[in-house]
Amino acid sequence: MRLITITENCVITLVTPLPHNAFTSSSVFTSGYAPGYAKLNKRGGAGGWSPLDSDHYQWLQVDLGSRKQVTAIATQGRYSSSDWTTRYRLLYSDTGRNWKPYHQDGNIWAFAGNSNTESVVRHDLQNPTVARYLRIIPLDWSEEGRIGLRFEIFGCPYWADVINFDGQGVISYRFKMKKMKILKDVIALKFKTSESEGVILHGEGQQGDYITLELRKGRLLLQINLGSNQYGSILGHTSVTSGSLLDDHHWHSIVIERYRRNVNFTLDQHTQHFRTNGEFDHLDLDYELTFGGMPYSGKPVSGGRRNFKGCMESINYNGENITDLARRKKLDSSSFRNLTFSCVDTHTFPVFFNGTSFLQLPGRRDHNMVSVGFQFRTWNPTGLLLFSSLADGMLELALNDGKVTAHINVTQQKNMRVDIASGSGLNDGEWHDVRFLAKENFAMLTIDGDEASAVRTNSPVQITTGSTYHFGGYFLRTRASPVQRSFQGCMQLIQVDDQLADLTAVEQGRMGAFENVSLDMCAIIDRCMPNQCEHGGRCSQTWDGFTCTCDGTGYTGATCHTSVYEQSCEAYKHLGRSSDSYWIDPDGSGPLGPFKVICNMTEDKVWTTVVNDLATQTAVTGSSRERRTVLQLNYSASMEQVTAITNSAEHCEQHVAYACRMSRLLNTPDGTPYTWWVGRGNEKHFYWGGSVPGIQKCACGIERNCTDSKYYCNCDADQKDDSGLLVYKDHLPVSQVAVGDTNRPGSEAKLTVGPLRCYGDRSYWNAASFNTPSSYLHFSTFQGETSADISFYFKTSAPYGVFLENLGNTDFIRLELKSPTVVSFSFDVGNGPVELNVYSPTLLNDDQWHRVSAERNTKEAILQLDQKYKEVRPAPTQGHTRLELYSQLYVGAAGGQKGFLGCIRSLKMNGMALDLEERANVTPGVKPGCSGHCTSFGMYCRNGGKCVEKYNGYSCDCSTTAYDGPFCSKDVGGFFEAGTLVKYNLVPEVVAAASSLDEKSVIHNLPVETNLTHEDLTFSFSTSTSPSLLVYISSKTQDYMAVVLRQNGSLQLRYNLGGLREPFSIDIDQRNLANGQPHTVNISRVERDIEVQLDHYPPVSYTLPEASDTQFTLVKSLFLGKVFETGYIDPVLIEKYNTPGFVGCLSRVQFNSIAPLKAALRSRGSAPVSHQGKLVESNCGASPLTIPPMSAATDPWHLDAGADFPFNEERVIPDGVNRNSAIIGGIIAVVIFTILCTLVFLIRYMFRHKGTYHTNEAKGGESSESADAAIMGTEPNFTETIDESKKEWFI
Repeated sequence: MRLITITENCVITLVTPLPHNAFTSSSVFTSGYAPGYAKLNKRGGAGGWSPLDSDHYQWLQVDLGSRKQVTAIATQGRYSSSDWTTRYRLLYSDTGRNWKPYHQDGNIWAFAGNSNTESVVRHDLQNPTVARYLRIIPLDWSEEGRIGLRFEIFGCPYWADVINFDGQGVISYRFKMKKMKILKDVIALKFKTSESEGVILHGEGQQGDYITLELRKGRLLLQINLGSNQYGSILGHTSVTSGSLLDDHHWHSIVIERYRRNVNFTLDQHTQHFRTNGEFDHLDLDYELTFGGMPYSGKPVSGGRRNFKGCMESINYNGENITDLARRKKLDSSSFRNLTFSCVDTHTFPVFFNGTSFLQLPGRRDHNMVSVGFQFRTWNPTGLLLFSSLADGMLELALNDGKVTAHINVTQQKNMRVDIASGSGLNDGEWHDVRFLAKENFAMLTIDGDEASAVRTNSPVQITTGSTYHFGGYFLRTRASPVQRSFQGCMQLIQVDDQLADLTAVEQGRMGAFENVSLDMCAIIDRCMPNQCEHGGRCSQTWDGFTCTCDGTGYTGATCHTSVYEQSCEAYKHLGRSSDSYWIDPDGSGPLGPFKVICNMTEDKVWTTVVNDLATQTAVTGSSRERRTVLQLNYSASMEQVTAITNSAEHCEQHVAYACRMSRLLNTPDGTPYTWWVGRGNEKHFYWGGSVPGIQKCACGIERNCTDSKYYCNCDADQKDDSGLLVYKDHLPVSQVAVGDTNRPGSEAKLTVGPLRCYGDRSYWNAASFNTPSSYLHFSTFQGETSADISFYFKTSAPYGVFLENLGNTDFIRLELKSPTVVSFSFDVGNGPVELNVYSPTLLNDDQWHRVSAERNTKEAILQLDQKYKEVRPAPTQGHTRLELYSQLYVGAAGGQKGFLGCIRSLKMNGMALDLEERANVTPGVKPGCSGHCTSFGMYCRNGGKCVEKYNGYSCDCSTTAYDGPFCSKDVGGFFEAGTLVKYNLVPEVVAAASSLDEKSVIHNLPVETNLTHEDLTFSFSTSTSPSLLVYISSKTQDYMAVVLRQNGSLQLRYNLGGLREPFSIDIDQRNLANGQPHTVNISRVERDIEVQLDHYPPVSYTLPEASDTQFTLVKSLFLGKVFETGYIDPVLIEKYNTPGFVGCLSRVQFNSIAPLKAALRSRGSAPVSHQGKLVESNCGASPLTIPPMSAATDPWHLDAGADFPFNEERVIPDGVNRNSAIIGGIIAVVIFTILCTLVFLIRYMFRHKGTYHTNEAKGGESSESADAAIMGTEPNFTETIDESKKEWFI
């Protein structure tokens, strides 16, 4: 707010009052074009400034007389001419040397200039600056004339106390009290330095608290510790880094605001918000706070820290003006040799190379030694630092992979070459010093003055120098040329032949030469600070740009902005996924990271499960109201992540159980609860599972079935247990349970808190229907300044329409359907409109759901349609990057124009879901929700399942299939024991009787005709016994159809339709299929044509003989496993195949539209199906699904190889017995019996040989329910052992 206030009041014209001698320039066309005439709207002289030559080396400079706050600049062409400047840069300085270019949006900014002579173009500076000298560099100018310029600078006076720190002395601010306990701090100052290391301020206390702000490698490091304890369980140290390249000898501002543990750390208008570690709020400091270095306490300086060397101004600590106090000698500055209150500038004259530049300096000719030195800084790993043509060869110093390499080659003599390298990672943006010395048979390369890094060689070489040295580039085509041609970066302190180069003379043209070099300026930019790679992405950079590495973050894109995971289990289901563990990201590109959950899709509802670490039936003893035992639950996700699930879910629940023995729970009906639990928001709750908030009861109290009616919980009467579901999702999940009544003799509680389970994703199906072209929804302004992403689904039958739009003054963002096959994403951030179009090969107005996602960041813009079709547009390397919007966000139209007709759902902007339904409820022309989900998702209903529309999605109706599950892909089968059979009645009378019953899953689509000319039979089986009958279809005549396994295990199909003496038989396969492996059979008949397919082999066709009838007359019943029928049955079948019957597994049984085996397993007694014998549900007769929606190897969401749910899920039908469970139970019973016998023998043996054992019997054993309980009640170490295994403390 302070900056805005200053800018609004700081608009004084600073140039107009200045005299002519305040203006200088690179050159003047004639005396009438002098820079003193370059004042806005003035017509003196020739009407403005024009240089002698119109090229990129010209500049116009003004001296404001003293440092001023600069807030705006305005330009104009030369009066009544064809001369103006169309684009320019602005440099500023305090001294007229060491210029710094004005930065905006992370770039060296180029201002748009004029297009004629009279109009004024004004720019308010996004980042107001303080300077005395300003320099304008024309970049482009009028094509009709030459460079011409008049200008004005707007701002206001600026004054501040300055202290020069010499690297030795410190300013000590002594507190009024010996010890200070500080809850709130505000520290502000500005500094400039050319040193990369130095302590700016420091304070500490005897209790270990401290605050330190220092420069390390040109970056600011703030360290705060509000307190740690002596046991090390509370660690308060907090360290935060900000900025880079701060050793540029330009002013930088710092503001540190702390309240308790919350800190705002601002450097040059970039603020970081963080919270200190630990649990303490006060900063306890002793005696003093020092500025400029560590205090002189007689102790050695910790960590070899250096004091600050440079200038500081406007130092303010909690309202005290430190610089003013120092000027008035109110502070201790005795460590200074000579304290001065003006800034001493140390000028090094940097040179900036832009990749097309070179600097040529003279050297001694025909000398036998080369000695050069310089400092450089760059982000590029490669580049030419120095090249010189020797009298007989060449010298090249280059940067290769972050190392400096020296190469000397003498051409006339064989084996006369030197190749040495030193240093590593030198492209880190810091200044690095290079010294190279070469003479006869000797060469040495030293980096950063470190003798240990010096590389020497004694290769035989004779040096004869040339006359020139090229720094930063060499573009001449000569016989000897360097491998690297150019360099992007800065150099300073250049030495040739042990002499410091006079770059001022070079600038004035008195020596050397240069091209495209910026003298007295280092225009380096750290594009990774602040880090524009989101979500922990790692930033790396070159001189021109940056890249983000997103590996391991869970995000993707140029800035790691977009999550690679879906938002919920619901979304995974509708991508065709099955039950498994998945990573989800509920807020997409928002601050919450992805986390792993269990998705259960076996039901119509999709359940999301988040597990916790509390063991089932965790035992608690020894607690009381005064010293409750608190059990802490840790989940597989953070509380913020779990909250995101519960907020979007339709329903959540968590099962809790309290098994008690003399341990009261809620102390009902009117007492203070002994036990309570903590949920979301750290609130205590005094109700238990099965009850609701505000009612201090357990489930039995709500249902009025407690064992003792005087109480509302069983445990309050010391009876059994209390369990139930917590379903108020705003209180979930349970994070703590405090147990407070287990300290009586024999008292114990066992606590179970199940996982959090939620179903539904309200944001995924949140939709609105736009019914008129003028209807739209409006929301608050979209905040997507540097990165923005938008995603949604739409369906329409209209050919065009605007999905959404948000406007600014000139900026905007818009997504629209431009035509039936084109989706468009357009925006403007100040560089002109940009439009991305994605073309679909099919029509988009097909009334099916289509997914649109768009993203814009500082690197690129992306538009994607249906996760297939994409367009990517790189952002310009220079220009505006911030999207500034002011209007409301319109969804469904662009300000009421080009309205969208159709549905939009699951609209998310920067990870935040917009509630379309809530807004649609109060908006005319828009309705909440949308129908027609099956048009897009019906393909996921498999094996003949039918898609059923729902308000918030769809479901698959599997009633007419032999399958089950949410997608009709789960096999339904059964295990047949000897003698087991299933009978399904096919006669119309049964159909008519059953049609009045509510058994849709069984009787739907039963055939009403009884004479068939077309049959489709499909089933799977596995068995190890033969012969047997698999399927038999009888009739009221002698017609039948049967599938049998012969004695040798081969499969045979038998048809008897009349007209033949013997049934028509087809031997499907001669192999033994009774091999225990699953086999699939598909049989289809139309009239005389029969087609049979076994397993994955090609189908085989057969034809009924001409004498055979084609009508299956008066079909009656279908049998599985065995036949038990009145009427005619083929005696061959009875004799050979019907006894003892089929033993094995059958599944996927489907005859025309009937699933008889599924009907038998799912029937509740009202369907036309019955069975005899033991039938156990099992899918052992079928092989697993062999073609999943996506292979595990290519599925980025699939994490675990093992399924969370058993594949063979068995269930006993009412009059059957689970065969596998019985076998396993028998084995377990035998094992337990053996163990008990062994224990009895051992106990008898111990009683016989240990006479003292009887006297040591546990007290209280007589009243205990078991020996274990007696031991727990009397053995003190028993309780301690339990407690050590869980995190708990007493309150």
